[in-house]
Amino acid sequence: MESNRTTPLGRPRGFDVDEALERAVLVFWAQGYEGASLDDLTSAMGITRTSMYRAFGNKEDLFRKALERYTEGPASYVAHALGKSSAREVATTFLDGAVRSTTRPDCPAGCLGVQGSLAAGEAGRQARDTLAAWREEGTTHLRNRFQRAIDERDLPAGADPGLLARYLMTVANGIAVQAAGGTTRDELQLVADMALRTWPPVDS
Repeated sequence: MESNRTTPLGRPRGFDVDEALERAVLVFWAQGYEGASLDDLTSAMGITRTSMYRAFGNKEDLFRKALERYTEGPASYVAHALGKSSAREVATTFLDGAVRSTTRPDCPAGCLGVQGSLAAGEAGRQARDTLAAWREEGTTHLRNRFQRAIDERDLPAGADPGLLARYLMTVANGIAVQAAGGTTRDELQLVADMALRTWPPVDS
């Protein structure tokens, strides 16, 4: 006997995937990869472990998706900085963004990309490697942008684009660590401003 039933096989998800992922970002941000247990994650996301696995994969998969969301959201200042018209504006926007994103009143202090797995052991090696690659990618983007600035004579011909990029990333990472320790936004902004006082001048 034929059936005209059109109900889809399988149960539809009973939760908002985007909202659940946003909550996972906050847990990883606050507790790091290893510090965030599956119970912590599923409780914050309002779902069961089975639902988490079906929607996001295992914990490492969820972490990678959370890092992507973090990059598109709180860390979007990086892409914004790279689009600025001068090297100095890139550097200023980058460090100002680092200060703002690590001291947001509605989010954990610090940076998910820095605190996420600094204390991770062997079990968190993959997450630690993922974050190291994420930070290195940011440095590479900055280096390429500063090389362009040299080519356009927006930076001195003798400037080292790789060193400038590493310098900014190191300062930004330090800002994140200080923010996580309770340093205020105003204090960190002074640090960012000081870091730019030795920025190479444009060739005349």
